[in-house]
Amino acid sequence: MECRGPLATSGWLSLLLLLLPPPGHQGRAPRHGLSTQRVQDPPAVHLSNGSGQEPITIMTFDFTKIRKSSSSFELRTWDPEGVIFYGDTNPKDDWFVLGLRDGRSEIQLHNQMAQLTVGAGPRLDDGRWHQVEVKILEDSLLLNVDGEEVLRLRQVSGPLASKPQPIVRIAVGGLLFPVSSLRLPLVPALDGCLRRGNWLDPQAQTSGSAPTSSLRSCTVQSQPGTFFPPGTRAEFNLQGIPQPHAEPWAFSLDLGLQLAAGSGHLLALGTPENPSQLSLHLQDQKVVLSSGSGPELELPLVLGLRLRLKLAVSGVVLSQGSEKEILALPASDLASLLKLWVQPQGRLFLGAPPGEASASFCLDGLWAQGQKLDMDRALSRSQDIWTHSCPQGPNNGTDTTH
Repeated sequence: MECRGPLATSGWLSLLLLLLPPPGHQGRAPRHGLSTQRVQDPPAVHLSNGSGQEPITIMTFDFTKIRKSSSSFELRTWDPEGVIFYGDTNPKDDWFVLGLRDGRSEIQLHNQMAQLTVGAGPRLDDGRWHQVEVKILEDSLLLNVDGEEVLRLRQVSGPLASKPQPIVRIAVGGLLFPVSSLRLPLVPALDGCLRRGNWLDPQAQTSGSAPTSSLRSCTVQSQPGTFFPPGTRAEFNLQGIPQPHAEPWAFSLDLGLQLAAGSGHLLALGTPENPSQLSLHLQDQKVVLSSGSGPELELPLVLGLRLRLKLAVSGVVLSQGSEKEILALPASDLASLLKLWVQPQGRLFLGAPPGEASASFCLDGLWAQGQKLDMDRALSRSQDIWTHSCPQGPNNGTDTTH
């Protein structure tokens, strides 16, 4: 990864804290994919609503009045897995889900004529805008991506008049039944943006909820990663992530910091009652490693180089590139720290531990024992975390004048 120099200053912090663009600002046209947002279009919406189980908007339609049985929209995401939209007339025996798995479109369908799960088409998790259309044509279901038909399922749909319920629901960005009701398990949260949605026949729509508010601005150009706004955190159970080596005992964490601003916590090991038995935080362009109220050390931060925290029975090592510092802990403190892995309440906190402040930062990854952790599989996380994207900073050429 390209090194981007020392800790970024607050000059681009306004980008990270951006909620909405000024009126009339349309941003730069992307270098790839579809055209930028048109002036007359509603703003693009962020799909993820907290855990992703709850949709960002729900619409209902009267089937007896529908004259157009297709829906289309444009999607932009770096997230390889999640729900784009769900539709049903009955959540028990007549439902449909369009989502992503491994970056490609996946349809899950369950009705009286067909029960299936099928994936097709190109990868859509490349950060570009893609046009998607789902259409029912007689007994067939068609999926088009960027103007090309990528899937045609025959004998999967009957006449609209045969539906037992005259009302169809469409939920964008989430599900209207438990995740366990899916035919194939899927992490529903999708960190992506959707615009120019055209859902079935507007003249047949009977109700619709406004998109839920989100701190994510879809006008900001993004790159792959995970963005933690100030004060947000994700929490992992230590027993649910890759475990320490047994002989000799050793555990490592690696952080790939892309951008960072402000002062505050980056990472901590502890319990909900004592969350900072060992912690990393940013201060004055340095990373500070501390153990509770005991000793601490600091290391100058260089963005673009992995920051490694390694625990062993001999002590704690903080390193980045060729720079390395060793924190010697009292035997009692070290023993208490190592016991976290055998406690059900042992936690890894990323961002702000309970009751503490955190810096604002972007990661291109977090690795435990060399295995990358998935933010969607955290024990809990703040709603405002961008799980698979980061706003681009000035060092990579993004226009930040807004």
